[in-house]
Amino acid sequence: QVQLVESGGGLVQAGESLRLSCAVSGRTFSGYAMGWFRRAPGKEREFVAAISRSGGDTIYTDSMKGRFTISRDNAKNTVFLQMNSLKPEDTAVYYCAASHLGTIRLRTAPDYWGQGTQVTVSS
Repeated sequence: QVQLVESGGGLVQAGESLRLSCAVSGRTFSGYAMGWFRRAPGKEREFVAAISRSGGDTIYTDSMKGRFTISRDNAKNTVFLQMNSLKPEDTAVYYCAASHLGTIRLRTAPDYWGQGTQVTVSS
C-alpha cells in the first residue's frame, strides 16, 4: 500500500502565499514521479505541476508558471508545492499524486492519489 497525505492548506487573502506538503509512505519515494492536481468548485480536476524521480525535470500548467513551484525532498519522502501571489481563482481542493511511469503519464493516469487539502483564497 502506498499512501499520500497532503497538508498545508487553509484560508488566505489574495496575494498571499501557501506551501503545500505531501508525505508519502509505503514504497520508495524516489521511485515515483510526483505531482499536484486541483479541483475548483463546479469544475473538472486539472493538472497543476509534476516533478521527475530525480527532481531534474518539472512541468507546469502554463497559467501557473512563475507563481507555483514544485520541489521534492527524497530524504523526507515529501513533495512540496509553493504557491505565491494567490488569487481567488486558485480556490480548490489540491491533490497530491504519484506515478511509476514518469511525469507525462502522471498528467493523465496517476497510480496513487492523496485525499486532498482545501485552499481558499478570499478577495
